[in-house]
Amino acid sequence: MTKITTVLQQIQSRLVAPKSQRNTFGNYNYRSCEDILNGLKPLLAELGGVVTLSDEMVDVGGRIYVKATALLDVGGEVYEASAFAREPLARKGMDDAQVTGATSSYARKYALNGLFAIDDTKDADHGPPPQQQQRPQAPPPKKTRTTAERVAGACKAYGECSDSQAIRDLDEHLPLLLESCDGEQQAQIATARDGAVARANEGAH
Repeated sequence: MTKITTVLQQIQSRLVAPKSQRNTFGNYNYRSCEDILNGLKPLLAELGGVVTLSDEMVDVGGRIYVKATALLDVGGEVYEASAFAREPLARKGMDDAQVTGATSSYARKYALNGLFAIDDTKDADHGPPPQQQQRPQAPPPKKTRTTAERVAGACKAYGECSDSQAIRDLDEHLPLLLESCDGEQQAQIATARDGAVARANEGAH
């Protein structure tokens, strides 16, 4: 086993990146790219590895994708993994730089997931421990939230924001929502987000 393989195996078995972020308008917990990097950096310092992240803009069928690559370097030996995320056509509420930044963060997270074998399903301690001899039951049908409900949740989430980090966390998931919104819904989100940015700017002074 080569040195880089040993280091990669150690990181994959020891890396802890809890889902510490909460998406209030999607009603789920998630881990951000920053969460993964925070758990990764101490292991890299201990094991002698370096991770770099890079982006490349790719045109696929007239749509722009961000191709993010996560690269692990150990003494000149490298492993890498890539992931793609598509920039949305709808950009109301976000300028071009913010759209690209949110898309980049999304793609980078999944590149890191692929490189370090991070499972992005529910956490192991999400529910109660299984009972012995318990007959498995079919899960209840999952209620699908309508676009209007998701927009209302997004507006509420931005309405509760007052700091830049919380806004960036919400922005990471905004591109996918904007793709399914009509113009009026996009305007509603834009107004709520502008209010959050204004409060964050006031708090910074």
